[in-house]
Amino acid sequence: MNARPAADRRLVGSFLDMLVAERGAADNTLAAYRRDLDDYADYLAETGTAASEADADTVRGFLASIAERGLKASSAARRLSAVRQFHRFLFLEGHAAQDPTATVDGPKQARPLPKTLSVAEVDRLLAAAAESAAQADQPPRAWLRALRMRCLLEMLYATGLRVSELVALPRAAARTRERALVIRGKGGKERLVPVTEPAREAAEAYLVVLEAHGPGGPWLFPADSESGHLTRQAFARELKALAGAAGLPARLVSPHVLRHAFASHLLQNGADLRVIQELLGHADIATTQIYTHVLDERVAAMVRDLHPLTDGRSGED
Repeated sequence: MNARPAADRRLVGSFLDMLVAERGAADNTLAAYRRDLDDYADYLAETGTAASEADADTVRGFLASIAERGLKASSAARRLSAVRQFHRFLFLEGHAAQDPTATVDGPKQARPLPKTLSVAEVDRLLAAAAESAAQADQPPRAWLRALRMRCLLEMLYATGLRVSELVALPRAAARTRERALVIRGKGGKERLVPVTEPAREAAEAYLVVLEAHGPGGPWLFPADSESGHLTRQAFARELKALAGAAGLPARLVSPHVLRHAFASHLLQNGADLRVIQELLGHADIATTQIYTHVLDERVAAMVRDLHPLTDGRSGED
């Protein structure tokens, strides 16, 4: 019985290796899968079951153990997703005779709407960044930081990039005369994202000062970090400080919220959901459908504004 946990952990390791080799999974993604599957392996060890011999009741028992620990349905759903992919891998690689998760239903959970900002609130953020960047009499380092924040904001709101994609933009992104950037996203997949004129102007203005007073290198947003570029955490901290300067609650503002604002505002103005999926780099349209509340609101407004009965008319000639 002692050999089973070790064997299961080796299988988990093989599964994680596959995520890297075939899907290009990032370090934080691998860490999340490892945590969830280590939890599952611990449960299998406690019940004396090998992963290759698990059945549907084993998986349901694991979900029940999560509920008994008082974890949220969202946590159980995330763990089940990891376990599903793990067992599918075992089945396809010939380590198990069946996929026991095929008949297991996930926990019911309400999908929360993404936090976002109104157009007016985004305008206030951009205005605050532009005002700070216009103060050329600042010390060079402070001015460079202000120009960088304006560039980051304009690029993020123009493209809807993931924050990890944004901070890792190459310096060439500010030099291009094209109206779109080629972005390599999750799994190494490439997509085109349009760049607005204000975003290009902000990037060009920032690049001039960066090359005069900042470090060299390949990154548009260089920093003294392990990666060599600005970290997501550092950008998030600076963005919250800017939110305060713009008179917005810092808790409501983050890079991810601005990505949501990009998608929501495009939908409000009539963009197709499939187009939003492509721009955001979502592999599955189901991920993009969290924004359908925007479509619902638009349809309701259309009925309210255009239906002949909404202004008291009977509709008869």
